[in-house]
Amino acid sequence: MKSAVLHVSVPFVLCVAWANTSLFDRVEVDLTSEHYAEQPVASLPGFLAMPCNCAVNLAYIFMGLYWLLWRGGVHETARGRYLREVFALMAVLYGPVQWTRLALMLRTPAVLDQWFTLPIFAWVPVWISYIERGPERWRAAMYEVLSILSYGLALVHERGFDLALGCHVALAVYKGVRVQVTHGDSRTRGYLLLALLSCAGFVLLKLLDHWLARYRLFQRLTGHFWSKVCDVLQFHFSFCFLTSLTHRGRGEGKRR
Repeated sequence: MKSAVLHVSVPFVLCVAWANTSLFDRVEVDLTSEHYAEQPVASLPGFLAMPCNCAVNLAYIFMGLYWLLWRGGVHETARGRYLREVFALMAVLYGPVQWTRLALMLRTPAVLDQWFTLPIFAWVPVWISYIERGPERWRAAMYEVLSILSYGLALVHERGFDLALGCHVALAVYKGVRVQVTHGDSRTRGYLLLALLSCAGFVLLKLLDHWLARYRLFQRLTGHFWSKVCDVLQFHFSFCFLTSLTHRGRGEGKRR
């Protein structure tokens, strides 16, 4: 647990420090409530001004804590536990970052909201590399450093973040499909399909946020809200997929 906390907290603190400089002043981020289809409630405090979009961030925290405290069995290796704990801590921290963005509508939390998405997606190929090749710390470090640095694309083009995120999603999907073919079974195939459907919902519902708000069904529980629900499910099914494959791929389950 200590190693996982250190792995997550050091980059987190460094990114927060950099985001509070003038380095990202030119990054294209939305800083008004008009970006979201959910209408603010004036009678509520700022941290609940958009109650549904704010409160859904609790789901990240609860889901992350569930997997952080999950007992993987007596045969879970130290490395497998470390990979799970890092991913879970990322989820726990990501919820408050998104909530802070909604509550303050300031540049720094908006930048961090985008930035932290990248190493979270990058952790999926890191975990899959362990399943396929065994422990390679240099590979994990390389993935994460390159992922963090890839946010620099947002400095050179207004769609730079979208390009970086698209590459991260594509790599995670490719790696996931490949490891399923080589190490998976029917159960992990179901987890992978649910994770991919959740990922598609996460992207599409966010893009259609304002368009869907034309319909009463999506005027309080908006597309953005449901995209976050899909994101939490994407996290959860990724955990199910990766923990199951870790037991199969590394032989952890064969000693049960």
